[in-house]
Amino acid sequence: MKRLQGASAKEHHLSEETGDRIRAEGGRLIRAQKGNRVRLERDNPMSSELASDAAEVGLDIREGRFQRWLALIAGVSSVLSGIEVTYEHYKGSYSRRVMYTPVILSTALVAAGVAGFFSRRASRTILPVVSVLTLGDCAAGFYFHIRGIHRKPGGWRLPIVNIVMGPPIFAPLLFGVSAYLGLLASFLRRSGQEDNRVLLPRPAHGRHWAAALTGEHEPISWAQDVREGRFQKQMAIAAAASAFFSGFEASYSHYRNDFRYKAQWTPVLLAPILMIAGIGAARSVRVAHTWLPAVSALAIVDGAVGFGYHARGVSRRSGGLKRPLYNILYGPPLFAPLLFAASGFLGLLASLLRRGKE
Repeated sequence: MKRLQGASAKEHHLSEETGDRIRAEGGRLIRAQKGNRVRLERDNPMSSELASDAAEVGLDIREGRFQRWLALIAGVSSVLSGIEVTYEHYKGSYSRRVMYTPVILSTALVAAGVAGFFSRRASRTILPVVSVLTLGDCAAGFYFHIRGIHRKPGGWRLPIVNIVMGPPIFAPLLFGVSAYLGLLASFLRRSGQEDNRVLLPRPAHGRHWAAALTGEHEPISWAQDVREGRFQKQMAIAAAASAFFSGFEASYSHYRNDFRYKAQWTPVLLAPILMIAGIGAARSVRVAHTWLPAVSALAIVDGAVGFGYHARGVSRRSGGLKRPLYNILYGPPLFAPLLFAASGFLGLLASLLRRGKE
């Protein structure tokens, strides 16, 4: 009996020492039982901190409080599109002055996106103006590319040959994705930003009695939905459209190479699946929270792998990295796979957003 009491006292003393050590280290104890054995485990504070940060980021996205990061993403994606259009138009010898406009506007969109990241005023003034101008330029570029295909020998009577060998038909619209993100960012709120509200809520109708007290009202509109992160349907449709543009460009670009590698089929096969998931997400909440993020994650991974293959293709050309400019110009389009990954990013972002009030 005395031996049992001594053992229990010793265990109690050890448990107190263990508790003091864990508290000193700033951890948290978890009681785990397996059979008749009971042990104490210390929770990892780093994992709990990462989980807390992820939950905070998810909350900011759902509430439309990610203006800074979306502005920066619009600028970074504009860099990729700008580089692609720069050397593609260089191949065309800049035969028309209008071919300089996307190069100039991509630089302006990069500057506006970075400025919007640091300044709320820039994101509300400069960024939307540059984004609208870029969208207009993309529409004009799409028209010029269609006209360029029409003017080739045979015109639209030889559509496959002229689309494959002519100017990339949907490349200007892919550039418009960056401008679309920049325009959306101008309507969002910043993380940690508090709404300037009075004691009474702002009414939706101007003739409401509360409008006489507050002197203002907040009409229900699409801009308000965007500001509150309620544009899941629009973003899902944008992801589907971007997947179509990227998949179409990848299909005839890889067709030129006769699909030499089996991996070249992956973006062609994934693009329609992402399109279906995006359209389905616009109609179903369940699809938006299950199929869309899964397919979008695959598209992002495929775009990253494709970027590796394209970089390897550039390095394997004659001269390799000793002639970088020449091999980038006439090798596989270096950043095109990352534009396909951007379609996956749009789908993943759409899965985190909320739907508009119906």
